[in-house]
Amino acid sequence: MSASLLSWPGETVWLRVDVGLPMAARREAARLARRIGIDEERVGSVEIAATEAATNLQRHATDGALVLRVALEGEHASLDVLATDTGPGIADLAGALRDGASSAGTLGVGLGAIARLADVFDIHTLPGRGTAVLARFHADRDRPYAGGVEFGGLTRPIGGEEMCGDTWAVRYAEERATESDEDPESLPRPVLAMMCDGLGHGPQAARAGEVAQEAFRASRATRPQQVLEDLHRAMRGTRGAAVAVVRADFARGRLEFAGVGNTTTCVVTDGRRASLLSSPGIVGAHLPRARPVSADAGPGSVLVMHSDGLNDRWAADGFPGLFARRPPVIAAQILRDAGARRDDIGVLVLKQAPPR
Repeated sequence: MSASLLSWPGETVWLRVDVGLPMAARREAARLARRIGIDEERVGSVEIAATEAATNLQRHATDGALVLRVALEGEHASLDVLATDTGPGIADLAGALRDGASSAGTLGVGLGAIARLADVFDIHTLPGRGTAVLARFHADRDRPYAGGVEFGGLTRPIGGEEMCGDTWAVRYAEERATESDEDPESLPRPVLAMMCDGLGHGPQAARAGEVAQEAFRASRATRPQQVLEDLHRAMRGTRGAAVAVVRADFARGRLEFAGVGNTTTCVVTDGRRASLLSSPGIVGAHLPRARPVSADAGPGSVLVMHSDGLNDRWAADGFPGLFARRPPVIAAQILRDAGARRDDIGVLVLKQAPPR
């Protein structure tokens, strides 16, 4: 029996800043909201948030994009409206977040009201460099609390392609062995996270990623090296991929890692990053017998995994305050700072979930 995936890339729409951005954002956001079952009253809130975020980008950003992403967490779906730009940043963030504060020419609702409309709101800004704003709308507002770990990521295909060869997935490392009187969703459980970079670009690279994701779901292995072996067998006959797998146990402060090929996996703690090194090879073609690597993941630690579409030389201390934010915001800011224009990109962020 296949394992249930906790999260994987859902449909993602990237909209560049141009004169038609607000209208396109409103239309695409409403389409995705209806597709995942958000009721019509809430669709109106989604449209307002998307239009305001798009208008702010159009009027004030040096360059940027609006990302509309179906966020999947087990059986639950949400819509992320994520605005990301390369500057100029927000000098007075507290003032910008006051409900009703709005820049000239927008709908007049401002960031504060977007925060009120959304089920989840988060923002990070670096004056002179750029801002990421997240507004998340749940399809089921009474969804259960997901304790233990928080995750989120982004994928973006190379320019000119519709399909992305980079993908990721998260699942529980093992099934729950015993029942408990406690709410099972509140008990922290180890998870397995995979980052896959299908070789090349286009449909064949995307196919390699799809096979990797299905094999990750089907695998009953509980350790990263064993998962890699399952993926290697399944991916024979594809282009192959660089793959990294992490077993994250934030409750006990431990990570276990195995990776093959050119991906980046690192742990950020107190503004410092520690990299976990992969072995040379190609999953699906040549799989070395790598020794699993262990690392500490103490309170406040954040796991970042990404493909080589991002420059791996970004510095954690160059993003003050970022790693306390939500995973999609962390992913967006790193992608903005380190992402290549001419490559597929995949980035996944995991961290310990905040208390209920």
